[in-house]
Amino acid sequence: MRNIPVAEVDDLDRAVLAIGTDYPHDYLLARHEHRRAQVLYAATGVMRVETAEGAWTVPTARAVLIPPRTPHQVTMVGVSTRSLYIEPGAVPWFPPHCRVVEVSALLRALILDAVEMEPRYPDHGRDATLVSLILHELRNLTPLPLDVPFPTDPGLRRLCEAFLRAPDIHDPPARWAAALNVSARTLGRLFHRDTGMSFQQWRQRACIAHSLQQMAAGVPVTRLAAALGYDNPAAFTAAFKKLLGRPPTAFHTGAGPGRQGAR
Repeated sequence: MRNIPVAEVDDLDRAVLAIGTDYPHDYLLARHEHRRAQVLYAATGVMRVETAEGAWTVPTARAVLIPPRTPHQVTMVGVSTRSLYIEPGAVPWFPPHCRVVEVSALLRALILDAVEMEPRYPDHGRDATLVSLILHELRNLTPLPLDVPFPTDPGLRRLCEAFLRAPDIHDPPARWAAALNVSARTLGRLFHRDTGMSFQQWRQRACIAHSLQQMAAGVPVTRLAAALGYDNPAAFTAAFKKLLGRPPTAFHTGAGPGRQGAR
């Protein structure tokens, strides 16, 4: 199925519905939720999924797992998606919070094939077997550290949201502490309590997540490193590789496991 709202087929008695959707460049999909669990795969472009809990950046050829009944919005940069909408009972292991994951070459091929299936596929036969294999492969996904959690403290959350709009790797914690009228030690405790990370870890992750969106828009690494405040491109590349295990070039062109042209 292609370019149809999931609401039109949501009541079909099938464990998995696969829908391919093409979006305009820089498109904002307004806040919504689904009854089913969703595997949202970026066939092209980069997405940023936001919920009340935080933001998840999804590079090309990767996916984000979105639990059922989770209100979310999606910012698209040159995106064509392939989505699996799954009955909650078919994925009892599904995470309770959004999660960005790697997608193997096999799972990618299965997702692309599933989009071409009839929505009411037979209960037995090739398509039913393909769906069973998809459900099996989904249990073995490798998470990527591309979540940027939002604090529950309202003042700190506002500062975090402002930072995401204009990230700077050298933005000093003293500025944040002064804005909140707290000590640097208290700021550190707030970050650990609400995000599970130190201020420096959160700041680094937010910068790397932002860089993926900028690279998808065609911004060169040299200019991107300077805009984020890194001393030089090598420093940015080192930080990127430390977080994601691979250099920016592995993500710049949407390279992924078994990457091929999107269908």
